[in-house]
Amino acid sequence: MINFKLYVSFFSLFCCLIIVFITLELISIWWLVLYLFFGFIILGIASLTMRWDWFTKAFIHLKTTKKVIAITFDDGPNPEFTPQVLALLKQYNAKATFFCIGRQIEKHPDLLKAITIDGHAIGNHSYSHSKTIGFSTKKSWLKEIERTDALIKQTTGRQTKLFRPPFGVTTPHLASALKTTNHTCVGWSNRSFDTFFKSPKTISKRVLKRIKPGGIILLHDNQVTCIPVLEHILQVLQSEHYTLVTTNDLLHEK
Repeated sequence: MINFKLYVSFFSLFCCLIIVFITLELISIWWLVLYLFFGFIILGIASLTMRWDWFTKAFIHLKTTKKVIAITFDDGPNPEFTPQVLALLKQYNAKATFFCIGRQIEKHPDLLKAITIDGHAIGNHSYSHSKTIGFSTKKSWLKEIERTDALIKQTTGRQTKLFRPPFGVTTPHLASALKTTNHTCVGWSNRSFDTFFKSPKTISKRVLKRIKPGGIILLHDNQVTCIPVLEHILQVLQSEHYTLVTTNDLLHEK
């Protein structure tokens, strides 16, 4: 949030200077138009880049030399793929973190229970995950977060303080809501783009090129590529003697 406040301060200062120069007829009004245009472009990029920490501090990796790594799954639970994911994780004695959507929890509460029974961590991924959720007010964000928290508690008896923004979009309104709810914003250091690429080989290659101790891998357990990609990643990580842990474990290490 400090970065955002500094940006607003400097942005406003230079905006005033440009207006003064325009008033004195030293420059054209088009300088102001261009300045505002590029200023909002930068804000848009910052909203999509959690590692910049512009609006809220996001946990994206653990600085460590220990061969620990966290695999995370977004957008579930999914009746077709989540059970297969759980079976693979059990086969490789791996733990993971599932950032679940509230609406999916309502539809498949037994899957959420199965996730916790197997010893995996649960995170909040909003209730609706709507395409326009990034434009939400603080009040709307609070409804999204608190409703999903309530479903997690009602279904599993457990509480979570992990939150991952849908699409990785952060805003001042979300930052304010997370401060109220006291959630930790969790990002990633290794994005698979499995919602974009359709080839399991391409996705696996992209992930494995970015493997580092303390990293957080982003996958989605509602994608058809999830199972072959996960199995390949688990095989490689096991051969390289990595321990697969939850995001909670990484935060505890921190």
